Amino acid sequence: MIAFVEGLVVALKDSSAIIAVGGVGLEISCPRPSLERCKVGQPIRLETNLIVREDGWSLYGFHEPDALEIFKLLMTVSGVGPRIALAALSTYNPNVLASAIMKEDAKLLASVSGVGKKTAERLILELSSKLPAHLAVGKGAPRPAPSENEAFRDAVEALISLGYRDAQVRTVVANLLEAGVDDTAEGLIRKALSKLR
Repeated sequence: MIAFVEGLVVALKDSSAIIAVGGVGLEISCPRPSLERCKVGQPIRLETNLIVREDGWSLYGFHEPDALEIFKLLMTVSGVGPRIALAALSTYNPNVLASAIMKEDAKLLASVSGVGKKTAERLILELSSKLPAHLAVGKGAPRPAPSENEAFRDAVEALISLGYRDAQVRTVVANLLEAGVDDTAEGLIRKALSKLR
């Protein structure tokens, strides 16, 4: 088991980073927020999970231990593999995902690429009792009031229509909601634009 990787970022791809460690270049698949924190030429430390399958070995990396824990939990659900788990963490941060599971917000979970209504319902059913205590209480997660969910969707749709990437937009808007910056679509759009430019 490789618990973490610490080394120099030598290259970035669409969904992975190449990290030089002791003369070896490791390709590590990462969610969007972790990739955005990787800078070529700079040192980095990632919490990792090694998945061994018949067709090869894959290494997944995360800046936050919570993200790694959620990644592992998501994959315990039937029909959810590394690709979908990574997409979930590219779209929402761990607190938002945990809050959605605890509040039974299937619509938010189903907005993740590759997650349909039935899978979203399975995530809620199977993981609500397995979440770590500090995430299960929804610490730091946005309140699941309908107005906020509507504001989130409206802000995301507006920003995507302006040409920004879906995963990046969802991450930025979710983080703004988590920070309590604003709970209106207009306010979220204005704040998100300042971070996306």
